[in-house]
Amino acid sequence: MDNSKRRLLIVEDDQFLREFYQELLVDEGYQVDVAEDGEIASAKIKQGGYDLVLLDIMLPKKDGIQILKEHKLSPSNKPNKGIVMLTNLGHDAVIEQCFQLGANGYLVKSAMNPDQVLVEIQNYLKSIK
Repeated sequence: MDNSKRRLLIVEDDQFLREFYQELLVDEGYQVDVAEDGEIASAKIKQGGYDLVLLDIMLPKKDGIQILKEHKLSPSNKPNKGIVMLTNLGHDAVIEQCFQLGANGYLVKSAMNPDQVLVEIQNYLKSIK
């Protein structure tokens, strides 16, 4: 599929990582939107229409798990096709909670180089129709 038709949302409070992922994905042809805190992210996820949301767990104002809970209780205006947690928290209980709340996947940032992140994102996009 043509990447330029794919809309992604990167929710990351670390400015360096947010801009890095944005540049990486824009270079691959994706339409990329960003949010630097949980309140902005929550509003954008509520609007919906993303092919994939990369959602950090540790965020200012509202964390990723709270956003997942809200999204489950009050779905988006336009469905989001998938949400993948993008975090450094690798605790099994946290991962399990994210899946129970509707996350489609989980990426541990510190364990992956940029190429691996890109491959994982492409794999999720292929698996989420």
